[in-house]
Amino acid sequence: MEDTPDKGKKRPPSAAAAAAAAAAAARSTVLLLAAVVFVGWLVVWAVFPTRTYSSTWAPKLATLTGFGKQAIRMILFVFPVLFVYVVACVYLHLQKDGDHDTRSRNRRMAAWRRPLLVRGPLGIVTPMELAFLVMLLALLVWFYCAYMTAEFAKIRIKLPGEKLWQARLEKAARRLGTAGSLCVALLFLPVARGSALLPLVGLSSEASVKYHVWLGHLAMVIFTAHGLCYISFWASTDQIDEMLKWARTRMANVAGELTLLCGLAMWATALPRVRRRMFELFYYAHHLYVPFVLLCALHVGVTAFCFVLPGVFVFAVDRCLRFLQSRARVRLVSARLLPSQAVELNFAKSPGLRYSPTSTLFVNMPSVSRLEWHPFTVTSSSSLEPDTLSVVVTSRGTWTRKLYETVSSLPPSGGHLAVSVEGPYSAAASCTRFLGYDSLVMVSGGSGITPFISVIRELVHQSAAAETVQAPRLLLVCVFKTSAELDMLDLLVPVSGGLSAISRLDLRIEAFVTREGEPSSARKQPGREVWFKPWPSDAPVAPVLGSNAWLWLGAVVASSFAVFLVLVAALQRFYIYPVDGDTNHVYPWAARTMLNLLFLGASVAGVTGAAFLWNKRGSAGEGIKVKSVDGPTPGISPVALLHWAGGVERELESLPAQPLLQATNVHFGHRPDLKRMLLGIEGENVGVMASGPQGMLEQVATICSSGPPSNLHFQCISFTW
Repeated sequence: MEDTPDKGKKRPPSAAAAAAAAAAAARSTVLLLAAVVFVGWLVVWAVFPTRTYSSTWAPKLATLTGFGKQAIRMILFVFPVLFVYVVACVYLHLQKDGDHDTRSRNRRMAAWRRPLLVRGPLGIVTPMELAFLVMLLALLVWFYCAYMTAEFAKIRIKLPGEKLWQARLEKAARRLGTAGSLCVALLFLPVARGSALLPLVGLSSEASVKYHVWLGHLAMVIFTAHGLCYISFWASTDQIDEMLKWARTRMANVAGELTLLCGLAMWATALPRVRRRMFELFYYAHHLYVPFVLLCALHVGVTAFCFVLPGVFVFAVDRCLRFLQSRARVRLVSARLLPSQAVELNFAKSPGLRYSPTSTLFVNMPSVSRLEWHPFTVTSSSSLEPDTLSVVVTSRGTWTRKLYETVSSLPPSGGHLAVSVEGPYSAAASCTRFLGYDSLVMVSGGSGITPFISVIRELVHQSAAAETVQAPRLLLVCVFKTSAELDMLDLLVPVSGGLSAISRLDLRIEAFVTREGEPSSARKQPGREVWFKPWPSDAPVAPVLGSNAWLWLGAVVASSFAVFLVLVAALQRFYIYPVDGDTNHVYPWAARTMLNLLFLGASVAGVTGAAFLWNKRGSAGEGIKVKSVDGPTPGISPVALLHWAGGVERELESLPAQPLLQATNVHFGHRPDLKRMLLGIEGENVGVMASGPQGMLEQVATICSSGPPSNLHFQCISFTW
């Protein structure tokens, strides 16, 4: 890239301050607008079951729209969420890394992010999470109670011999289904990995899965009660044959029962014990979400389906983008094999792809499994390594062991592996949050060290810009079962080297080996590099929507929804309305629903595909041209120099790894005293990041949440749901 004449010049302090203030004001305005619209959306849910809506709002909106109940539901329940989504895209585009208000924002939110509940069915819960959960439950209770009050006030006996309690049971069953739709309206938002809503509230894709689990449990409890109540009603009124009916212009009972069966199958296989022991069963069973959504729409009809449409729409856009990205084969440059049967995969990356530390990349390797996708934490830094993206895979399960065997069977130079990826995904705020701390403590167990490799590499880059950013003091506490796993510390240094850069950091490493009482006298086996031959069809990992991805994503969502509205309006006005009017009692619900779903899929696929191809054509010239080489000499392994704290291989102390050696202590035969270590950290603003087994996360969270010190700010990184 050629330098422009003004490049490198600094603005006058007053101009820079004014520009920063204007940018901050713009971001605050956009964020406030999104918050107001979202609160208004929640108010609509609260008002919907009341007489205020049915007698005042609905008639006025019907007069304004002219398209009946479906248009009203679109305006009230779909448009606000998608508007907030587009506003979030604009906000994230305006947001820049390293905002000056990061430190103050962290301090203001510290109390809300401190762990409140640690050991329990919900996992580690902060006051902010608990507050939102309580508000959701309160809204659900209000929604259901308001509906039941209105329904019971006008209840009528419809069937001969029907009793009052039976009529009330039918109303209660129906409104349970309506209340469950509120949970489903939010259910798909946390699992849209590339969604703008997640980084807007400071969430990463893996952290938000917890909320999807909560909503899923809540939705299935309500829907199961909904189904059981209806079965009880039909049985008590001798209408059990209703279970086999598919009404033409009313709710289709068969579709509802099939929806419930799909939900129960996903729910049962998602239980922690089943998921951890039979992950493949959980993975494949969760693909039942497709018939779940289709059958749900057929069950309730297109008008009621508008309740859940915004979440489904956002997820559909995200899933379409993921599908388009996953079709390409990416360039795997090299692999670094460690004796502990861990492997670092190094991919070619477009320089325009930026991501934050602790990002997540989903990897598929057809030679191992054509269908399975597995998430891994990115260990590289897009600032320090602009042309490389790295992940570490440890041999823990069938898929990871087979991957290690596949890579290790290849010669040091030569060979090729086909790989596809999705991502990387990260929270926009996470890239600078740890820079706001005076000290940063990173506690890891086993392979949980991988997120912190990216943090340290990012801080290596940030330390080079010390005139603008002051890196915090770093303490890395890593726990391993055996001394063989200490080679994970090799990964602190990129494959291209960089030991001298780490010396700029104020870094201390405390490594604990729990199952060995003393250092091993055996010489450590060195790692091995494998370099892969490029294929012409391989491409570097690149942003799916180009450099201005957030603006493009907002445009895709807005445009696809606009196309969908035009298609639905044309269908309603010129095809359905002449037959049905606005009664919903003539034209078949199933046909109308399928046409709407067809238009939904066509609008999302068409607009998303066009945006993807446009950006792919525009970024074709930025591809990385990789030559087939044997690869450079690997960087010196710090663990090979460490081996161990007792003094083996002392003759290597004069090498450039000396600063890292001096910063590292290896302890054998015991676990770290985390309470003493954490409470002994000095400073008013200490960040504590933990990654590893659930027991370790809970221990660290308990220390940070209990006792008088309020300077410890806990952040959990976990793939355990």
